[in-house]
Parts: sequence; C-alpha cells; structure tokens
Amino acid sequence: MTLRSESELVNTREKLRELQDRFDGLSRDTAEDQRVRRLTMISLKRLINQLTEEIVRYEAGRRTRTPV
Repeated sequence: MTLRSESELVNTREKLRELQDRFDGLSRDTAEDQRVRRLTMISLKRLINQLTEEIVRYEAGRRTRTPV
C-alpha cells in the first residue's frame, strides 16, 4: 500500500487510531480466549506498524518535494 494523497493520509491516520484503540482494548480484556487474543494482538500490531510506516514514507516524500 502506498499513500498517494492527503485524503488517503487522513483516512490512514483514522484507521491507525481505530486499530490502536482495538489493540489497547484487547490488552486490557482478559475475558477472551488467551490464545485468540494473543494472535489477534499480533495481527493488529503488524497492521499498526504497516500503516505507521506508510504515513512516515508519505510525509518524508512530501517534505522532499516541498521547496525550502
């Protein structure tokens, strides 16, 4: 996935916030099956890292294109 516009950046930031909220909720929730919870948290963390990297790449590219 590569961000191509400001609107994609905004949407990606919102998705990232939702994923982080879900991750935080799972880390506090002990009622769910521990194995399922752990696997879900691993998956969420991968997605969080991926979206974070995409945001950083987009912002770094935007800075290099902006004249000083």
